[in-house]
Amino acid sequence: MSAVARSAILGCAAALLTACAAGPAYVRPTVDAVAHFREGEGWKPSEPADVLSRGPWWEIFGDPVLNDLEQRIAISNHTVRAAAASAEQARALVSQARSALWPGINVTGQRSRTTTNPDGGSPVHRTQNEVGVGATWNLDVWGQIRRSSEGQQANYQASEAALAAARLSAQTQLAVTYFELRAQDRLQGLLGDIVRGQQESLRIAESRFRFGVVAKADVVSARTQLLTSQAQQLTASIQRALYEHALAVLTGRPPADFALDVAALRADVPTVPPGLPAALLERRPDIAAAERRVAASSAQIGVARAAFFPAVSLTANADYTGSALSGLVRASNRVWAFGPALALNLFDGGLRRAQARAARAAFDVSVEDYRQTVLAAFQQVEDELVILRVLEKQAAISEQAVAAAREAETLTLEQYKGGTVPYNSVIVAQAARLNSEQSALNVLLNRLTASITMIEALGGGWSVAAGK
Repeated sequence: MSAVARSAILGCAAALLTACAAGPAYVRPTVDAVAHFREGEGWKPSEPADVLSRGPWWEIFGDPVLNDLEQRIAISNHTVRAAAASAEQARALVSQARSALWPGINVTGQRSRTTTNPDGGSPVHRTQNEVGVGATWNLDVWGQIRRSSEGQQANYQASEAALAAARLSAQTQLAVTYFELRAQDRLQGLLGDIVRGQQESLRIAESRFRFGVVAKADVVSARTQLLTSQAQQLTASIQRALYEHALAVLTGRPPADFALDVAALRADVPTVPPGLPAALLERRPDIAAAERRVAASSAQIGVARAAFFPAVSLTANADYTGSALSGLVRASNRVWAFGPALALNLFDGGLRRAQARAARAAFDVSVEDYRQTVLAAFQQVEDELVILRVLEKQAAISEQAVAAAREAETLTLEQYKGGTVPYNSVIVAQAARLNSEQSALNVLLNRLTASITMIEALGGGWSVAAGK
């Protein structure tokens, strides 16, 4: 058997071994899962479902202005665009890793001229021309390249999940900021109503003072209360401007080019359906990203283990060498070589063992981080469920308090007009009404914020059928 045939057979045999892959096959880690919240069912394998469409969840609030702003997030928000660029970078690294599975082919060309002086005689000039084609194929006998590709693929998927998380975070942040702005609009309307009432109270006090019915202290107190409320109006306008600026940045626009007309906060608080399935958490992009990082760490174990085995490669070269360019490419000038090569590191001072231990430890870290992410997600949902339930009860009480405060203000003002109570009672009644109105507004805003936080905690809504 010729040497060429033996080399070819050895190369084919080595290629057949590429089905081997060092390191463990990846198995998704188990998580402490439940069918419904607060109903434990033990451990089960995780199955991230972050690829499911979440839909335009913000439409449940029924606000067309909010709907329009949310549509701009994916296009104009710079944080989201940066996350998209990171995902694109990760995808390119996948292609880079997979390229190592293929042979590399290169073409070379060289022309050299040498001069020698044999025995001190006349110089001898020699010209050498060389052109050739070479190929090298690193056979992935032990699966090192494939494990590396698997790891890069998992990293890319984690980057895609991070992009989804950035998008969801920006969407929820925009919704919260929008409702905070609308709350300031309602507060300004409320303060305007209060100011008008206090202006009327001041007019009554001044009239009664002119007729000598009351002391000047009533007029001073009424004017002080009015000025205080007008100052609160200015504070509310400052807060509104700050929220408007924040909305501009979230939608990728400079604050100078962004403005929203004043409108009252009219959004209805969405109702969270009872018996939410815990499987909704599998749509959370942060959970999906954590699980993909586990897969990437698992692949690195295989990469580290493959380093203990010899590297196998096939090399082929075909060159033409001659002194003249004309007629260079001919059989008589041809030089070629083909054969396999093995390279094994016999001693590295424990480097590869340390790398293998580090890869295994990194995998264990990623598993625990993943499980902690899942547990934190369960905690977040449970927290928001409690908050929403308590806020719903608080809203009912706040509405009753507002109705009572308004009635008390009306009665007290009538009593003051009749001279049966001092003006201090009017001040107390008006302050109580303002406090109750502000408290009710804060409860409404807190309920909207908690609903948005719940949507984010569930990965983008609570509808299973619609994928929202």
